Amino acid sequence: MGRIGELDLPDRLASVVPRWVTSVAVGLAATGSAGIVRFLLDTVVPGAAVFALIFPAAMIATLFARWLAGATAGTLSILYGWYYLFPIRNSWRFETPAQAVTMASVVVSCVLTVALAEMFRRAVRRAADERDREVAERDLFLEEFDHRVKNNFTLVASLLDMQRRRAGEGETAEALGAALSRVESIARAHRHLYRGGSAAPGSVDIAAYLQELCSALADALFLRDAITLDCHSDHATIPRDRAVSIGLVVNELVTNAAKHAFPGRDEGHISVRFEKAESGWRLTVSDNGAGMSTAAKRKRADGGLGQRLIDAFARQAQGTVSVGSTPSGTTVTVDFES
Repeated sequence: MGRIGELDLPDRLASVVPRWVTSVAVGLAATGSAGIVRFLLDTVVPGAAVFALIFPAAMIATLFARWLAGATAGTLSILYGWYYLFPIRNSWRFETPAQAVTMASVVVSCVLTVALAEMFRRAVRRAADERDREVAERDLFLEEFDHRVKNNFTLVASLLDMQRRRAGEGETAEALGAALSRVESIARAHRHLYRGGSAAPGSVDIAAYLQELCSALADALFLRDAITLDCHSDHATIPRDRAVSIGLVVNELVTNAAKHAFPGRDEGHISVRFEKAESGWRLTVSDNGAGMSTAAKRKRADGGLGQRLIDAFARQAQGTVSVGSTPSGTTVTVDFES
């Protein structure tokens, strides 16, 4: 019912015809519809409920096209019923004072119906205008918030990159580079969150997000085409925080593979897959490298920083990590609950 009140035909057609013309046309259409229904009723029960259709016709006309439409429909319907149906056909006369009172009560009831429908229509219109204003203000706020967050991400990334360059070579530069990569991964999720599109509010299209993330990782980690990164993901709408955690897991796993999977080799392949599984979703990051060394396996068992980060990010995304390694490559699988 509220949506009917929002449908203001005179406003919508104002660029084509004057508002009063639209209102009168709607009133005439409502009167004609009521007349057709009246004719069908008369074929079944002649003379029954002479004025019953006046009120719905006037109310609907008012809701769609303002009070003038309701007044037009009500006036024409009353005049038609009075002259042709009640109390004497083809006459304006009354046989008794009671019939005159009946007609007066119909007129008053019709006026009240149009007035109440118009009040309802205006209340709905005011509420709709207020809602639209609040939505516009919210969108403006989100746009400003998005802009500020983007600037903050850019500032943090620039500071980390500057410190990494100043650190030169060594563990410090490597740690700053890893931190920079993580910040950029979160920033990409943020961009997908506020980019709009088909994703639900507060969610990210994981396929587009991972594709962009892998493309950025390939540009950042692989200086030669001999080492390639392949990414495939099923389309899914993932909550923002969960998508960020998944992206950070991919970031850590791909970075680790690029640094440690191909010692002494100039070529290799890393594959990222995010696909629907029986109990939820499955992320698979695999390479065709040399496999995990004894030292790497020991470090993983002891819980190095990289492994602790991967486990923590996986837990945040409600995932469980499993690792398989052979001399022909390493595969890390993360199973996520639905």
